[in-house]
Amino acid sequence: MQKPHSKLLWLVLLLPLLAVAGPAEDKGLAIAQEADRRDSGWGDQTAKLKMILRNRHGQESIRLLRTKTLEVEGDGDKSLTIFDSPRDVKGTAFLSYTHALKPDEQWLYLPALKRVKRISSSNKSGPFMGSEFAYEDLTSQEVEKYRYKYLRDEVLDGRDTFVVERYPAYKYSGYTRLVTWVDKEMYQPLKIEFYDRKKSLLKTLTFADYRQYQGKYWRAGRMSMVNHQTHKSTDLIWSDYRFGTGLTERDFDRNSLKRAR
Repeated sequence: MQKPHSKLLWLVLLLPLLAVAGPAEDKGLAIAQEADRRDSGWGDQTAKLKMILRNRHGQESIRLLRTKTLEVEGDGDKSLTIFDSPRDVKGTAFLSYTHALKPDEQWLYLPALKRVKRISSSNKSGPFMGSEFAYEDLTSQEVEKYRYKYLRDEVLDGRDTFVVERYPAYKYSGYTRLVTWVDKEMYQPLKIEFYDRKKSLLKTLTFADYRQYQGKYWRAGRMSMVNHQTHKSTDLIWSDYRFGTGLTERDFDRNSLKRAR
């Protein structure tokens, strides 16, 4: 995640772009940079989550997971996701190193096979563990990974938002564009529409139950992804966020996949 040398300098540079409707691309980029600035400096975090998968008939299956995330100076975040239940996926672990423009690095540990599988750079659009979230949806959203265009202001569910279009600037994305509704107070997304390689609406992700931590960092309590083409959906329900837990680089090396319990 990009870190500003001076928060005051960032504010001085960004306020004119946010206050005055300049070129749509400049304003879209400024909004993304301001969102990134506001969510910098947390260091590391852990959380628990429940994953609810629904098929097109509404039948549900539930998985319980834990996540660990390390903020990396001058690069994308590192994250480790561990499955605790049900039994058939218990011990499965997913490790991700996010980068801006060079390919993300991702590995999956499968306990039944006792081996680590590297996720191909060309396979980031594939579904993560049978969910409606793709591998590329689970990486930190570095500013440089996209080009931006401000579309309009809009009220969504009573909240004032910027509507910003993003275009992936990295290879092998499964999307041609993403339309994001950014809350003007929190500078966090409330809704994202994902358009596939045929430029058709593929999925919609909505965020709810935001809470602020440490008086600064906003985190959603619920994320709901609906696939409009398969009529399947996946909900992520987050809990027990903790910050500054003392995680280090060693907690995110490849051996951490096999150590995950």
